[in-house]
Amino acid sequence: MRSFCNQHSGMMVRSLWAGFALVIFTLGGCAAGPSANPRDPLEPFNRGMYQLNDVVDRAVVKPVATVYRDVLPSPVRTGVTNFFANLQDAWSFANNSLQLKGEAAGNSLVRFGVNTFLGLGGVLDIASEMQIERHTEDFGQTLGYWGVGAGPYVILPLLGPSTLRDTVASPVDAYGNFVAGIDHDATRNALNAVNLLNQRSRLLEASKILDQVALDPYTFTRDAFLQRRQNAVYDGDPPDDDEPVEPTQENQVK
Repeated sequence: MRSFCNQHSGMMVRSLWAGFALVIFTLGGCAAGPSANPRDPLEPFNRGMYQLNDVVDRAVVKPVATVYRDVLPSPVRTGVTNFFANLQDAWSFANNSLQLKGEAAGNSLVRFGVNTFLGLGGVLDIASEMQIERHTEDFGQTLGYWGVGAGPYVILPLLGPSTLRDTVASPVDAYGNFVAGIDHDATRNALNAVNLLNQRSRLLEASKILDQVALDPYTFTRDAFLQRRQNAVYDGDPPDDDEPVEPTQENQVK
């Protein structure tokens, strides 16, 4: 029983966040004024969560990620990135299949097989050297492909930017993550920690630029996130009737 609970603890946490987002959306809907951004009706709540996450990031995550970047050689960090991207390729195969994207699903499967068996478990990205294209997909994109709207923008405590659709989809994405299926607590937690630090270390320069050029980092981050997710769902070609994310005055560069 203990092993079962440990294996699914990550999915349970994300399920709680999904329920949390639903509750916040329900309670916050009545607080949205006529001037509220239609994609961000929970802006007061989201700004509070943004500030909370920023404090935690600056105090803990960013300093540790900086040490991680400075201590580990670039080839090692590249290997870490390749390893986790290879695991994502396996989950992308499932989501590309659910979206009936045959060629993309085939590429994802071949990438996973080649990199796993010829690339030392994914540490080496042999598939890219072979010019096999990567098609990264998650379950939130799959829901979007089948017509489920993104819903309101929401910032989750510690987890960061999301949408209602992506938050509801996150337990499924967690279940599809191979790391979540590792029974050994120390190994699973270590891999999750390394993945987090590696991702954050890759964003150090971007966050530095954000601090320098954005008049309002919150709106800049929100609009960039929504634009990226919109393009991901529609493979870079959103339909004309899907409202584009327009930059606001607050997020223009100086």
